[in-house]
Amino acid sequence: MLFGPPDQWPDQDLIGYSEEFDPGLALLAYRSGVFPMPLDSDVIEGQMGWWSPVHRGIIQPIELRISRSLRRSARRYTTTVDTAFDEVLAGCRDPAREFGWIDERISGVYTALHRDGYVHSVETWDSAGRLVGGLYGVHVSGMFAGESMFHHPELGTDASKVALLRLVTELRRAGVDLLDVQWLTPHLASLGAREVSRARYLELLSASLAKPYRRWWRSGGYESFGDFELSGVAVYEEIIGG
Repeated sequence: MLFGPPDQWPDQDLIGYSEEFDPGLALLAYRSGVFPMPLDSDVIEGQMGWWSPVHRGIIQPIELRISRSLRRSARRYTTTVDTAFDEVLAGCRDPAREFGWIDERISGVYTALHRDGYVHSVETWDSAGRLVGGLYGVHVSGMFAGESMFHHPELGTDASKVALLRLVTELRRAGVDLLDVQWLTPHLASLGAREVSRARYLELLSASLAKPYRRWWRSGGYESFGDFELSGVAVYEEIIGG
């Protein structure tokens, strides 16, 4: 096994690091339940970290929750798929963002994987046609690994969440049942994300990888979420606020 037996991984989120990093290695890592993220230069400069959180954040598409406020926000936007990948990556990489981690190596590898059909972006547009949010991630068999999302702080209230709604729509169409979000955050928990143990995540991943890879992604395809019943995705509504 590329990273050794999981029962021998350290009891921490970082399980290893290497100088080597390329698209093929990244895909093998995802299939092993591991993802890349550069190490802080104060720790080990120039090394790629390989991570498998002890407590993994996941969303199962059928468990998505939509609040009333998000439902209202979604009516203001339209979404597309694989229409502006470079722009989405740039938005996620913005050096002004706190805790930015996307460097030249990450950008190069995920751009290559996007060209090969493994990495996809979702874009959120306002009524003036401006890109105000989006996300990107890796699709392997029945699993999608969300890598990063962003929204414009002034123009894009809830824009990244609306991108996630479109993502879940596409995952349902593609038969994907596991959305890996790496670590649980309050932002993701509000949408139905939860934590599972590393061992449980690897079990879910194994079942997802047994599913066939379906190229269901439709490039472009403006879609509005004014009426969620038309989106083809089953959701639960969380009633919070007006």
